[in-house]
Amino acid sequence: MMKMMEAHNKDEVDMPVTGISIHSTAIVSSKALLGDGVKIGPYCVVGENVILGSGVELSSHVNIDGITEIGDNTKIFPFASIGCPPQDLKYRGEESRVKIGVNNTIREHVTIHGGTKMGRTETVIGNNCLLMVASHIAHDCVVGDNVIMSNNATLGGHVVVEDHVVIGGLSAVHQFVRIGRYTIVGGVTGVVADIVPYASVAGDRAKILGVNTRGLKRHGIKNDDIVALHQAFEMLFKHSDGSFISRVEKVAVEYKEIDRVMEVVEFLRNNKIRPICTSFK
Repeated sequence: MMKMMEAHNKDEVDMPVTGISIHSTAIVSSKALLGDGVKIGPYCVVGENVILGSGVELSSHVNIDGITEIGDNTKIFPFASIGCPPQDLKYRGEESRVKIGVNNTIREHVTIHGGTKMGRTETVIGNNCLLMVASHIAHDCVVGDNVIMSNNATLGGHVVVEDHVVIGGLSAVHQFVRIGRYTIVGGVTGVVADIVPYASVAGDRAKILGVNTRGLKRHGIKNDDIVALHQAFEMLFKHSDGSFISRVEKVAVEYKEIDRVMEVVEFLRNNKIRPICTSFK
């Protein structure tokens, strides 16, 4: 159950009915909505348009601003900043939202900015994500479930990251890029093109190394699907027969019964803005 709470002038406020705890040094708007068991530590600041779900914990020095909703059982560590205006020169103070799902871990110095009217007006993060130290999610991004962003990983505006993606430390993703499901991006990688699902990429400018075999096995994806993905990747990215579009359609015919391969095909067919990340070879 959500409650409207405000900071009090005691060392610690402990509400037995809801279990809400707000440190005396925290500044929490009386208009903020707080769920059962919310814990707000020293020197945190929570704005008037913020919703914190049940069990959310702000450890200390956390800033939550803007029209921001954070789902149940999300843990946020010191000096994270969520919901501030986007770093976009076109932004003129219009409504800007952040929506974060449940069971996320947001580590120190993470920054997550609201959306813009040129985008979706909203930045969205799914469930069960781990955002490590100093990672950044820019305006209008959509991040799926079970995503891991390692230290200092950065998403430009309008990026889409699908479920179960791992982004290595110090990697940067260009605005409007899409990263498909179960992809792994190596550390210190510049991603300037769309990455198909199930890929492993790395390099100064990301190139496909192959299928993310280890990650797929870890997630229990059956071996027959992994083999089919390897074969499809060979046809798409290693061979030079015909145009790339013709190779996509050839794979679509030969693997029409393999759902995971067809997911790659549909991702390629829906390519709109950025180019496609291809192979080293």
